Amino acid sequence: MTSSNTKSPVPVGAAGAAEGQGRPPSARRKRGRIKVRAWQVFLLIAWFGLWQWTTSAGILDPVLSKSPEQSWHYLVTAGESGELWSNTRATMTAVLLAWVMAGVAGVVAGLALGLLPSTERILTPFLDAMNSMPRIALAPLFIVAFGIGLWAKVALASTLVFFIVMSGARAGIRSADAEWLRLSAVLGVNKVQLFTKIFFPVATPAIFASLRLGLVYSLLGVVGSELISAENGLGQLIANYSAIFRMDAVYAILILLAVIAVILNQFMGAIEARLLRWQPPEER
Repeated sequence: MTSSNTKSPVPVGAAGAAEGQGRPPSARRKRGRIKVRAWQVFLLIAWFGLWQWTTSAGILDPVLSKSPEQSWHYLVTAGESGELWSNTRATMTAVLLAWVMAGVAGVVAGLALGLLPSTERILTPFLDAMNSMPRIALAPLFIVAFGIGLWAKVALASTLVFFIVMSGARAGIRSADAEWLRLSAVLGVNKVQLFTKIFFPVATPAIFASLRLGLVYSLLGVVGSELISAENGLGQLIANYSAIFRMDAVYAILILLAVIAVILNQFMGAIEARLLRWQPPEER
């Protein structure tokens, strides 16, 4: 007969889980972040190593095969000459202008459509039709209308950002809990209170998510416009260096754009986490 005081063996996984559950949540989150960063650094090093290996082994065509060292040399040279910074400044100016203008318009339009279902039903087919148009096909139109300066780039990027933000804001309004709305009606809440106390707080996370995505798409739209025709900008540099097969410069600028996109995304994520700190961490 088994004694009631005999302890059953604890599985190793269960013991680890119990040990992890015993740690404070902040310590577990910190450990998780360190683990994620370590994996990211490992993957980055592995990617550069693979790039260097394909170059050294001569797997790709010599015209296309440029080493990380050659691209880094271009970055240093272009940074010292000022070419890189002046064009980065031109691109980022257009990115921020397009993001702010289209972001504000998208939030207003999305909230209005979410609050006015009848108007939304009327406009949805037209909005879907406009959103389905390939933006790159509109680039010549914007260049004719605004020239090859700043505003043609801003216009093209704005067409991307507007629909992303509008969809996010509209979806945020729709996510309001029906029970809350019924309870508000019973309590006699007026429309202003309904918007400020329920609709807008509920829609805020979706709005931030769409603004975060819109910032990256603003960068893509501006660079796409610069690739077609522009006075300056990183996209214009890519077009120029591609035409003379300076692939080391092209790779370097593409990496720079990727770094900028990551920084923008992380920046927006930090702002979102700070402003939405009332939400549980797993819901941000």
